[in-house]
Amino acid sequence: MNSDTVGNPNESTVFKKALSVIGITICIFLTMIIIVNGTMIVKSYLYPDDIPDFMGYKPFIVLSGSMEPTILTGDIVLTKETNADSIMKGDIITFRADKNTVVTHRVTEVVTENGTRSFLTKGDANTGADASSVKAETLEGKYLGRVGGVGRFAMFLQTPMGMLLFVVTPLCLFIVYDITSRSRRNKKKGSREAELEAELAALKAARQENNESEAKEENLPG
Repeated sequence: MNSDTVGNPNESTVFKKALSVIGITICIFLTMIIIVNGTMIVKSYLYPDDIPDFMGYKPFIVLSGSMEPTILTGDIVLTKETNADSIMKGDIITFRADKNTVVTHRVTEVVTENGTRSFLTKGDANTGADASSVKAETLEGKYLGRVGGVGRFAMFLQTPMGMLLFVVTPLCLFIVYDITSRSRRNKKKGSREAELEAELAALKAARQENNESEAKEENLPG
């Protein structure tokens, strides 16, 4: 006995819906990257002396191992702009050591002199404390967390080629795929509607012919 296997149309529908949800999620993620990256790039040009942020959040790429094992080289750390009064001993903060250097170290002591707060800091992996205290005006934010090992990729992503390859191109491909899929669905829907209209017209014609035939039979002499 031969048996034929026919795919379940419900499974196909569920698969298509799952692909659609995944595609929409990726599209939203890529759009957010473009918005965040674009905002920070614009701010870097408008305010060249400030470190750009997005709604108070600032990502930094770790280039040294001074905070190992808490933070590793190549990580991305995320900080949030915070009032200096809220910083406590043991917090990890990001600050400007000089015009071109940003450091993320742990607070070992909070110093208050004449109503002004400053912080003594040290890298977890360093044997000695930092040479200079951190003033409130050089504070960039409080450490929130890290994303391990994606710093180099993030640096490439900030270049025009990186944005083109990993953000703009996938987003454009998804938009093209979505437009094509919608067009196919509309064509199938139009074709099905045309078939239904043709079937309905055929049924009406058959019914009318049947009614005319019955009328003729009733008019025949008995």
